[in-house]
Amino acid sequence: MKTALLLLGLVPALAAAPALTLYHQGFAVVRERVPLRLVAGETEAAFAGVTAQVEPDSVVLRDPAGKVAFRVLEQSYRADVVSQALLLTLHEGREIDFLVRDRDAREHTVRGKVIRGGHQPGGEPVAPIIEVEGKVRFSLPGEPLFPALGGDGILRPTLSWRLASPAAADLEAELGYVTGGLGWQAAYNLIAPEQGDLLDLVGWVTLSNQSGQTFTGATVKLMAGDVARVAPRPTRMNRGREAVVLAMAADGAVTEKAFDEFRLYALPRPVTLRDRETKQVEFLRATGVRAPVLYVFDGAPGMSFGGGPNRDPGFVSQGSAKVAVFREFRNSEENRLGVPLPKGRLRFYRQDAADGRLEFTGENELDHTPRNELVRVRTGDAFDLVGERTRTQYNGSNRQEFAEEDFEIRLRNRKATPVTIRVVERLYRGGNWRVTQHSAPFTRRDAQTIEFDVAVPPDGESVVTYRVRYDWR
Repeated sequence: MKTALLLLGLVPALAAAPALTLYHQGFAVVRERVPLRLVAGETEAAFAGVTAQVEPDSVVLRDPAGKVAFRVLEQSYRADVVSQALLLTLHEGREIDFLVRDRDAREHTVRGKVIRGGHQPGGEPVAPIIEVEGKVRFSLPGEPLFPALGGDGILRPTLSWRLASPAAADLEAELGYVTGGLGWQAAYNLIAPEQGDLLDLVGWVTLSNQSGQTFTGATVKLMAGDVARVAPRPTRMNRGREAVVLAMAADGAVTEKAFDEFRLYALPRPVTLRDRETKQVEFLRATGVRAPVLYVFDGAPGMSFGGGPNRDPGFVSQGSAKVAVFREFRNSEENRLGVPLPKGRLRFYRQDAADGRLEFTGENELDHTPRNELVRVRTGDAFDLVGERTRTQYNGSNRQEFAEEDFEIRLRNRKATPVTIRVVERLYRGGNWRVTQHSAPFTRRDAQTIEFDVAVPPDGESVVTYRVRYDWR
């Protein structure tokens, strides 16, 4: 026995609130409750509330209570929603009428042959081509008039099933599926006073919906972490104009918990996320976060040990280079934080005491950061700090068994206040090395890098020298 069934997607006023889990990679898991009225035997059902980017093979339709043992015999997904471009394409090679209005608002029809309709599945339509009175035009001569739609025309992307059940039953089924076009990103604004390193931090999550479906009053969770996905086939998406909405979570806080090997954030209240809408929700606010500035001079960026001894005397990096500016802070409770930070963009601002306004001072990307870890991001290059690296001597044995190099690093500070600059030196010739002479203490960071922390006085200069010996025997 068979019966046709109209599901919840066609009567949204009765719909239960959907649940969404959004992922950084631009996809989401959607869960909907849909009423099913099954008969003994086979039932045909359709649901017209799915997105335009659903992955059909990810669809799960089940009884969440586990009481009704129905089976899905067949499933179909159709996304060819009726549109003018689609109907024109379906009439390619045929003649149809076009309604034309003249300047006096009088109407008449002209007959035209559709050469190209312009519909492109998953992409932007192209200009139609119409032949009128033996002449071809790349526009419509008027409003196209189509014959009545057949029974297979759809107005929204639709899932349909053929279900089998041993007995008649009414149930509230759960529909779940993976879809593209939905995602989220985090962003952080850090605000500093004119002087000092105590910052205020505000974190936002940005929800983006380009899925072709509006979700009303949805329960939203956000999955943070690098979830493995098989790369999808490339698709073209019609984004159109986007609306941007700011939504403050004033009636609650975003909650967070560990989930599997990832972090799961739950928004405190239902969210309506319209198609082609971007919505922002505050999820973190902290004051008094200590984030000191770190100045770094790396006179040989990109130089590294290449896997074998480098005995070439001419292989050297020297000259002037910029002094990079970093901000660093500990993601700890002692530093007013201590929560897992999902990856996103960090923007830094500093207040101008002259007018009280904020000025932008740099930005960079933050990776997923667990609690109690150190965050260090580059925000730009210092204007008033200069570094120079010079090799002053090179001695090598005739048999190329060893070599010695001397370097001099000059640091100039044109600020009115003292600064400390971290000098990064890369020992890139390989083999066994040791620093035999040095004018300042250094720290061995790894197998081929040493660092000096050098104090430079106001409007002054400091010099660091060292000698390194490489032994290749």
